[in-house]
Amino acid sequence: MKFGGLQLLLAIALALAAGVLGAIAAGELRDTGQSQTLHHFVHEELDLTDRQKAQLNQLENNFAAERKDMEISLRAANSQLAAAMEDEHEYGPKVVSAIDEVHDRMGDLQKATVRHVFDMRALLDPQQQLRFDRQVASSLTSEPGE
Repeated sequence: MKFGGLQLLLAIALALAAGVLGAIAAGELRDTGQSQTLHHFVHEELDLTDRQKAQLNQLENNFAAERKDMEISLRAANSQLAAAMEDEHEYGPKVVSAIDEVHDRMGDLQKATVRHVFDMRALLDPQQQLRFDRQVASSLTSEPGE
């Protein structure tokens, strides 16, 4: 079976959609109506000590490198999905396997992000932790645009 222009466009659109879903799961796409990110909240609202700032900067540098590697892995998984879709032209075993790989990479990134949140929390004093916990809960449960 030849791969027509419409089928190619559909495959590209589906691969793009998978990439967007991965980016959303990774927290890359944020609602611009959200008043502040967790990063901003920690740095600007918690009155960190100099020691906490230094420790937080180290955590963030380490996480940035880890996240970059995971995002590269997620992009590779999305590329495998696009190739599987192009190869099979249907929801076949290669596509299913590639989707599972994308989900695994998205899950790895989400788990690393949650670990990073707990690592940040561990640097805070009990009063800061209470405020941090409320902010995290609010971020996870609020509707987009709230």
